[in-house]
Amino acid sequence: MIIRTELPSEVEAIRDLVYAVFENHPHHEPGAKPTEHLIIDQLRTNGELTLSLIGGQAGGMVGHIAFSPVTIDGEDKGWYGLGPVAIAPKHQGKGFGSALIVEGMQQIKQLGARGVVLLGEPEYYSRFGFQQAKGLVFPDVPAEYFMQHTFEGETPTGTVAYSAAFTAS
Repeated sequence: MIIRTELPSEVEAIRDLVYAVFENHPHHEPGAKPTEHLIIDQLRTNGELTLSLIGGQAGGMVGHIAFSPVTIDGEDKGWYGLGPVAIAPKHQGKGFGSALIVEGMQQIKQLGARGVVLLGEPEYYSRFGFQQAKGLVFPDVPAEYFMQHTFEGETPTGTVAYSAAFTAS
């Protein structure tokens, strides 16, 4: 798989891929339309899409991963949120998501990130060094699904807030 930064000409293809991946997703209310593609669009519009990578192969784009800044107790502490990450359904379970996450984590670290948070399945994300975010709080979600990975220094404590783009609808 080839992993690289998105190109402006790929914005619509990314939107379509992310929509298709999250349509009828089990974490959504039954019948609810996905909003993850709108989040990425709004992050891009706001200049907050710090890292946007696509993964592809000869047949085209198979995945996308996004990273954007988060605040901790209202302050920029050099931390980022991972997500959404989307792999085309017919390519899931083949290592494409893992490859995007590993490459994305390396690139966001090279950009100076001190750490990354995410909301996700502990069994999946723990293999990439994520652990329950002790001391970091993301309100209104079960604590075991809010995870962190520290690159540099001590893990800060406080309440994490994602961009307002995550309330896109």
